[in-house]
Amino acid sequence: MSNPWFEMRKECPACASSRFRKIYETQYDEPPIKDYLNEFYSPQGGVELEYLDGAVYVLCECDVCGMIFQRDIPGATLMKRLYEHWIEPMKVFVQHQKQDGLEYYAYYAQEIMQIISYFEEKPSQLSFFDFGMGWGKWALMAKAFGCESYGIELSEERIKYARSSGIKIIGWDEIQQHRFDFINTEQVFEHISEPLNTLRYLKAALKPQGIVKVSVPGANDIDRRFKIMDWKSPKGSTNSLNPVAPLEHINFFRRSSLVKMAEAAEMEEVCIPIRKQYQYTTGWSGMRNIAKKIILPIYRNFLKRQNYVFLRNIGNARKD
Repeated sequence: MSNPWFEMRKECPACASSRFRKIYETQYDEPPIKDYLNEFYSPQGGVELEYLDGAVYVLCECDVCGMIFQRDIPGATLMKRLYEHWIEPMKVFVQHQKQDGLEYYAYYAQEIMQIISYFEEKPSQLSFFDFGMGWGKWALMAKAFGCESYGIELSEERIKYARSSGIKIIGWDEIQQHRFDFINTEQVFEHISEPLNTLRYLKAALKPQGIVKVSVPGANDIDRRFKIMDWKSPKGSTNSLNPVAPLEHINFFRRSSLVKMAEAAEMEEVCIPIRKQYQYTTGWSGMRNIAKKIILPIYRNFLKRQNYVFLRNIGNARKD
């Protein structure tokens, strides 16, 4: 590699297989990626193109688990520039404060109530950890329900904000000194360089009956999107390539990839009983919304159509 700010991965980050193939390649400092990055980061802070000189955006697909991943990823220095400068924390914070309405917080409350009900313990007896907590809003919601609430984050601005809200902040080296009932990773594993090793590390910080949630972007039609390869399609649109966003979404998990990663970490999927999900589901208003509330647990638990899984150590089954 000619660019010193990047590192090359030589195995699938989900299952550690060396059997993968290149499916797409283009230069970072030339269209279409250059134009995509300028448009994407300008509202958040701004891209520094000098860090991308000579770098190559390479997508690979694992032959074993189907994981799609960026072969060349930002090293520690570039990663910090990206999340602290290209994305200016306070600018993004103001944007979120304007956008996040009642539904945003209601979803957090609903999820946390369902998780608490799963453990069948008083909230004050539970210890929750938000890995990659952002501004700490999920961790703060867990704290509001009475759980002992911890968090970790790379961004100093986000850490300061979460700490000021009463969240207990710990560092990477401190994680395994704790034992948590629940570890939340919401939209995190697509960003990290070694997701399998990270999952193994987090697993060691669980109580015997503890669980880890892994929620990552999904796109069941990703192969169709690759045939079009339209980098101008906006986030959320039918042809959007945001699930494989250069530099940030360095891992794209098919559901099979999540399952293989769990197996490699000696973990298994567990589901919150549907009756508990319905019991603590909020926002029953409007026919379309009601239909969505009814279908979502079935979609997740039985049809296995979302990249949203709860994992526990193999052999640590509990009686529901």
